[in-house]
Amino acid sequence: MATSGKKQAAKVKQPHLMQAMAEPLLHDDEAEGFVQQAIQDLCACDVPFLVAGTFAVSAYTGITRLTKDLDIFCKAGDAQRLLAYFQAENYAVEIEDDRWLGKVFKGKKFFDVIFASPNGTMPVGDDWFEQGRKIHLYDCKVGIVGPTDLIWSKCFVQMRHRYDGADVVHLILKTHAQIDWQRLLAHMEVHWEVLLMHLLNFRWIYPSERDVVPAWLLTELLDRLGAQRQLPPPQMKICRGRMYSRIDFEIDVKEWGFADVGGEGDRRSSKGRRSDE
Repeated sequence: MATSGKKQAAKVKQPHLMQAMAEPLLHDDEAEGFVQQAIQDLCACDVPFLVAGTFAVSAYTGITRLTKDLDIFCKAGDAQRLLAYFQAENYAVEIEDDRWLGKVFKGKKFFDVIFASPNGTMPVGDDWFEQGRKIHLYDCKVGIVGPTDLIWSKCFVQMRHRYDGADVVHLILKTHAQIDWQRLLAHMEVHWEVLLMHLLNFRWIYPSERDVVPAWLLTELLDRLGAQRQLPPPQMKICRGRMYSRIDFEIDVKEWGFADVGGEGDRRSSKGRRSDE
């Protein structure tokens, strides 16, 4: 397994080393110990991975805040090897959604292993590693998701109890010179209206910084909006709000006659989970 991981690592360009502007704070000593050990074990497993979430946001922006999350991104094939490695190291593992998400547990603490978007349409690939950076974390040199892909990963996190729009605008403010705007548009091609909303949000929040977003990008998105306004509304009633939150927009699908974005099944019973989890 380790040899296979090393072969995978050799295929991708190594991320640039940077000085993290800040690190998040963990809720307690137990969480701190879990994350530190998890990072060290990740570095030992020889499977390519990138740290995302609050750790990456802090590194790029200098924002320090409490977190209980550790988000690890990797390629889909590598996710299987990574989960198998941690299972052999006496962690509990779970495939929450085979389209995009696994979890690694030690007692009640866990970290996410993410290899695609929730709908499975945007897989993590070699280009994510080429766009990434590296930082020192817990005496390890680890890769972090690049600014462009980090923004994309947060664009759809819009729920009642969690909204990552502030992270998006902070990343634009602090890393705009590092963002590959063509790549970001390609990520959001089908959902360009979501990107437009985030850019308009940025312009409203930081009116003096409007010019950090390329003029061509705003023109392109507004041209699309203008063309769309000339067309009749779609015939199929769908609720894409489910891409933001399955719970908040559940009534739309169950009672109001809107189609879901994609098919979803019931969750398996948790009776197979270990009692000490």
